[in-house]
Amino acid sequence: MKRYLVLEDGNIYPGQAFGASASTIGELVFNTGMSGYQESITDQSYNGEILMFTYPLIGNYGINPDDFESNAPTVKGVVVHELARRSNNWRMNTSLDDYLKENKIPGISGIDTRAVTRHIRTKGAMKAVMVDEVTESTVSDLLKAQLRHDQVAVSTTDEAYAVPATGKKVVVVDFGLKNSIIRELNKRNCNLTVVPADTDAKTILDLDPDGVMLTNGPGDPKDVDALEMIREVEAQVPLFGICLGHQLFALANGADTFKMKFGHRGFNHPVRELSSGRIDFTSQNHGYAVDSESLKGTNLEVTHEEINDHTVEGIRHKIYSAFSVQFHPDAAPGPHDADYIFDSFIKMMEDNAKEKAK
Repeated sequence: MKRYLVLEDGNIYPGQAFGASASTIGELVFNTGMSGYQESITDQSYNGEILMFTYPLIGNYGINPDDFESNAPTVKGVVVHELARRSNNWRMNTSLDDYLKENKIPGISGIDTRAVTRHIRTKGAMKAVMVDEVTESTVSDLLKAQLRHDQVAVSTTDEAYAVPATGKKVVVVDFGLKNSIIRELNKRNCNLTVVPADTDAKTILDLDPDGVMLTNGPGDPKDVDALEMIREVEAQVPLFGICLGHQLFALANGADTFKMKFGHRGFNHPVRELSSGRIDFTSQNHGYAVDSESLKGTNLEVTHEEINDHTVEGIRHKIYSAFSVQFHPDAAPGPHDADYIFDSFIKMMEDNAKEKAK
């Protein structure tokens, strides 16, 4: 069955339908990872986006629930060059096609994803629609369409819940967290309480945490009402932010963020730690970044930068025990070069406890 990918600038790409029988509108973005398609599809940071994979063959090892990054995917659509005709892996329990059908997400294959990626790299990320029939009004309707700005409210947990252990007490503020963040904290025996994105500082501090984690999540950080909470929390307990949490940490401390031309989405982004010169290959998924110039005059300093375009990849507070990174030290999928960042958070909490004990 025919399906079409239509961009807001009028470009039309014909392909073959798979997944759900539905049309969809979202921002078209591309991911450069060579594997990990199911982790990406279930990553809440892609909420509201049409996800295009640059790797030519997708779906070859099927889908299994062990590798989900969230309980339910919220991508608007999936674009691939070639969908595997037959999935085969001892861990799989369904195919990508059937999984998308089950979750009412349309897909399109047979697209020259390399050509579309080159186009987006030149023109920038843009609105797109996937339809089974192109009409005279398809592009004009797309231009008029308004994309959602409440993705975090859709992605966050409805209620607080515990992930108990016997180590440091950490409150995890869920802006659209990846399960791999929970797994990394579990490995370090952290006693977790996960709370919704709109939880206030008093509620968080009343839980008497040793530290607070600000997770990844979708959308524009300026759409998220969490800055006052962050300012109150960072002055009391160690704080660590990842991805959207990094951007919110920057905004709360007087810096600014901007929308990138096409973002960083993949598992091969080199990042340099400025103090040591160490280079890590990192997993990333973001369309916004911290403005380096806006850090001047704040109490924040840069700790990491992306080697290719020199975007800010890590910052820390000069006064408080608080820091953040733009990349995903939890990987999943991707290299584990940067998982020491979680150990830095544990040490920060331990050092803070020692200071309090004096």
